[in-house]
Amino acid sequence: MTVRDRDHDLALHLVTDDRIEFDVLVGVVDRAIAGGATIVQLRDKRATARELLERVIALTDVVDGRVPVVVDDRLDVVLAARDAGARVDGVHLGQSDIPPLAARRLLGRDAIVGWTANEPAHLAAAAAMPSGTLDYLGVGVIRPTTTKPDHPPALGIDGFARLAAATALPCVAIGGVAPGDVAPLRAAGAAGVAVVSAICGAMDPAAAARSFRTAAPAAEVLR
Repeated sequence: MTVRDRDHDLALHLVTDDRIEFDVLVGVVDRAIAGGATIVQLRDKRATARELLERVIALTDVVDGRVPVVVDDRLDVVLAARDAGARVDGVHLGQSDIPPLAARRLLGRDAIVGWTANEPAHLAAAAAMPSGTLDYLGVGVIRPTTTKPDHPPALGIDGFARLAAATALPCVAIGGVAPGDVAPLRAAGAAGVAVVSAICGAMDPAAAARSFRTAAPAAEVLR
């Protein structure tokens, strides 16, 4: 089963910025959803497991089911948050995290499991997984970004298009994406775009989110 089968909207994937104080961040997320963010990924590399668990629970209370919430990297925290009764929809995993198949088994068939992929070998590994293991791939970076200083070489739109064309999984473009990139990325096969600082660092997160959603309102994924 894929994200398309469950009809999750990947158009605007908000990835949170752990450089922002969490008390401020929850307000940013709330306003970004109002502006059109369709899924939220809580990414916090600095928090302890206990701190992250508390933040996941607090964030899901604010989101209140309006859009799916996934947690970056930490499958253990997702499981603990679900055990505490929080509405956490899934996890986004990197190449060095718990294998996606293990996450799928532990979270169940209805959870969202995303995976970072930025080279052909990653696509080959995704294709070798049983059908239904992954819901989407996060593909990037599109352009150099200060959000993740250790990012791989930038793909550009053409590089993204080549990777997206090589997989049947929905691909979300991430890394230095601006509103003007939305239409060409969608034409290149993107199911949506993922944004960090362009929304989290904006004076008006709702307006920033809206600028991405309206950048290509009629854009369709072309394959």
